Amino acid sequence: MRRWQRTALPIGQAALAAGLAWLVANNLIGHPRPFFAPIAAVVCLGVSLGQRLRRVVELVVGVSVGIGVGDVLISAIGSGPWQIALVVALAMSAAVLLDGGAVIALQSASSAVLVATLLPPSSTGGLNRMVDALIGGLVGLAVAALLPANPITVAHRQGKVVLGELAAALRGLADAVAERDGVQAAAVLTRLRTSQAGIEDFRSALQTGSEIAAIAPIRWKRRDELGRYQAALVPVDYALRNTRVLARRALAALRDGEEVPEALPDVLRCYADAVDQLRTELAEGAEPTKARAAVRDAARATTAATLGGGGFSMRVVLAQIRSVAVDLLQATGLSRSEATAALPPLTREVPPA
Repeated sequence: MRRWQRTALPIGQAALAAGLAWLVANNLIGHPRPFFAPIAAVVCLGVSLGQRLRRVVELVVGVSVGIGVGDVLISAIGSGPWQIALVVALAMSAAVLLDGGAVIALQSASSAVLVATLLPPSSTGGLNRMVDALIGGLVGLAVAALLPANPITVAHRQGKVVLGELAAALRGLADAVAERDGVQAAAVLTRLRTSQAGIEDFRSALQTGSEIAAIAPIRWKRRDELGRYQAALVPVDYALRNTRVLARRALAALRDGEEVPEALPDVLRCYADAVDQLRTELAEGAEPTKARAAVRDAARATTAATLGGGGFSMRVVLAQIRSVAVDLLQATGLSRSEATAALPPLTREVPPA
């Protein structure tokens, strides 16, 4: 039921768009069997959403290519197994040469198959089918604009997952370093290596949200909130990558018995708290000023005097901690130069005598 509740709105949009597309093409335009109209509407919307504007164009082009090739060839060579195979191969080849998009190629193939089997060229004009596809795509866009999903809902959900993974990794590393537990550090590293899938889901959610905010007037007011998530996406991705390197070097330091600075676990926990604050402020639609301040406070300890270690791995850990600070500050809306300037000097200069 939870899965159905999450997709109830897209399902309702697809059902409504399919019925309206048939109504428009059949009753208003006068096409007797406008089967491409509801098909185009459903494919345009899709339960997964994303790239609808491009998909409408791909649908119309794909249907046009498939119908064109099918009408010409089937009229000349008739219908049968080898004719169907030839028509599909030529239609898909033409589509790939035109654009290369998967939707265009698949729609070309399915349209050619329909022409070759169920709907011979004499039954319905090819132009009518192209118009039906265009009607379905436009109706799908209209339904998406008038009954849009909330572009922030999916962003909240995916952002919570990604930022939660980052905060948990930082806390896990803090505990592993404090307890000098290499097994726990290895477990954190293993989990971080699977984090990229969450980033890709987050990116897809923001792409879908951007599309909704662009075509749905009643969602325009959510653009600022969505923009904060978009500004955070790439820096959070980099923060996860740098934390992965940090975990790898911390594990190496523990295995090699290198000296670990006493302040390191506390700094990592402060970073984790800042990530939690960032997640909260983004979910509230607020400017993440508290998270920014928290990262700055934690970054004050990222100097060689405080976190410097004698071994190679601990020196890399210090560099990665500073890199994570820059990433998190950028995720709060600072530019890279502003984030870098917010860090303390790596080493304290000794005044001349």
